[in-house]
Amino acid sequence: MPGKRMTDKAAQRLLSGRAWDDFCEQVRLAGHMVDRFGDSADALDRAEWYRFVTRLMRNGFERFMENCEPERPRLRDAPWRQGINFQSPDQDHLLAEFVDGSHDYRITGNRGTLPYFVMAAWSAGQPADIGARDWAPRGVEGLAEFDPAMLRTTGFLQSDAIRFDAEGNFEVIASREKPADGKDWLPITPDCVGILVRAVYHRREQTRAPVMRIERMDGALPRPLRPDEVSAGLAKSAQMVLGYAELVRSWWQDNLGARPNRIRFSRAVYLSNGGVPDRHHGFGTWERAGDEALVLSFLPTPCDYWIFQLCNIWQENLDNYEDGDGYVQKYTAAYEPDGSVRIVVAEEDPGTGGNWIRPFGHVHGGMSLRLIKTAGEPPAVTLHRLPLARLREQGLAALDGVEPIISGEVED
Repeated sequence: MPGKRMTDKAAQRLLSGRAWDDFCEQVRLAGHMVDRFGDSADALDRAEWYRFVTRLMRNGFERFMENCEPERPRLRDAPWRQGINFQSPDQDHLLAEFVDGSHDYRITGNRGTLPYFVMAAWSAGQPADIGARDWAPRGVEGLAEFDPAMLRTTGFLQSDAIRFDAEGNFEVIASREKPADGKDWLPITPDCVGILVRAVYHRREQTRAPVMRIERMDGALPRPLRPDEVSAGLAKSAQMVLGYAELVRSWWQDNLGARPNRIRFSRAVYLSNGGVPDRHHGFGTWERAGDEALVLSFLPTPCDYWIFQLCNIWQENLDNYEDGDGYVQKYTAAYEPDGSVRIVVAEEDPGTGGNWIRPFGHVHGGMSLRLIKTAGEPPAVTLHRLPLARLREQGLAALDGVEPIISGEVED
């Protein structure tokens, strides 16, 4: 039968070493995609690119080699320092990977003192014979058939809609059919490839982290690994590396890089990357010379949480995030008397008050403004670009002689 022939071919690809060679060639291709940036990527950008590719490899292995066993689902956090798509440092991503949506699941746990989380089910176009085919010869063209970076949210469940007992315990059923007993439900589709829980912290150091578990409801027992599954895992991992490499390239070169120092809110762009419709998420790029400063200001829309992030051109969190730098969020920000927020991006603190972010040696990159559970449209963002020395000498009065850039428009 066709299914067995595909399984046998996938197994043979692995056992002969062909699946491994195909994986290595795809990763080699992804590594060299930085060459398309020419002189627009400086030495720091290029160094971070090659590290970015290794992180994508690690993420692919974690998701598709270690965490995609059909009989043993798990909710695991994203690998350390894997900041794909402007990942918030105040948000954990607990992810369970599936081969498909043919099974029903029970998610149980305790929310700790976490103020908010949202569960989402994902789908993605995924050929049944992925492990039986060579993908490297197709390069980025193969992403049209299978791109793990393009995920569609098919269902979501906010913690506000989940029933918790007095201790914070809960139970959610993830299934295609709504539970007859009225239990809290996360709907999944036949082509579901995973569940993602976004756990949002307001003040992480003051919060007791949640504990969550997932299990199949049919009581399936774990079993030994099969060669065809490893072949498929290698193919998925390699396609994920190539997919995210192409994603950041196209975002920068074909989209965001064309309008520097502006933020645009696009629901379609955000949802195309597995987003959930409980938030506004604006994306943009920033650029400044090493001796310049960027001054941004906005009045946050009433919301449960917001965060402004500075990232590199690969959409990764800057290395100074570990020091609490590189981003500003609602619960730790300094506010102006009218409730607005002013952020200065510069290598040195100009002493103008507000919130100072060091770009940590970068002269350009991506930036993001995310607002969760908003009560209205996202805010306009005003940006001034000027010499750091002038800002230090004249203070905020220096902004009067600079033409502001106004952005923050909603595209769709």
